[in-house]
Amino acid sequence: MPFSTIRTIHGCWFYGDDFCMLHSSFDMFLTSVSIFHLMCIAVDRQQAICNPMHYSRNITMSVAWIMVCASWALAAVFSYGLLYSKANVHLDGVIAFFFPCTVMVCLYTKIFIVAKEHVRKIGDVGNCSNDRGWLKQSEHKAAKTLGIVLGAFIFCWMPFFINSIIDAYIGFNTPAALFDAFVWLGYFNSTLNPIIYAFFTLGLRNAFILLSI
Repeated sequence: MPFSTIRTIHGCWFYGDDFCMLHSSFDMFLTSVSIFHLMCIAVDRQQAICNPMHYSRNITMSVAWIMVCASWALAAVFSYGLLYSKANVHLDGVIAFFFPCTVMVCLYTKIFIVAKEHVRKIGDVGNCSNDRGWLKQSEHKAAKTLGIVLGAFIFCWMPFFINSIIDAYIGFNTPAALFDAFVWLGYFNSTLNPIIYAFFTLGLRNAFILLSI
């Protein structure tokens, strides 16, 4: 990001072609890892809500490590291999955005439907109106959190990847200022992720607190 900042401020790259390629590959690698992590969290939440009885068996520490390592390995192969082979232009948006986005939308849609059905069933057996009110509030909070997660992800990344696809067919003539705005909007999603997941999810917030001790 420091090198991207200098490029954005001065409108020029001062560090040569080789370092430009290395910088671009790291840029793509780290942002892709961030997006793949979001997809892993979506899988974790889907198992926790839609299959709670088997969650501890399906999502073990070993499985979590495999998901994280797979995310980093896929991001590395995609970023370094495709970028240096010049084949990333047409695959960039598909692998790094549209595929993860489609997976997350499907998973979170299923999560919301199942969670709503759970709340309805619990509400049907409840005898206290206060309990019903609390359940409705929980349902609303869950829907709001999912909306924030997906909304922030799509809002921050869709302009960049749509522009990447279009730009390849218009001779890469996107104005530099507009391109930089799309890049930094994507970066901003990584700023929002800790806020969304740590401050809106009690379990992850407690995990962050434990890690900071």
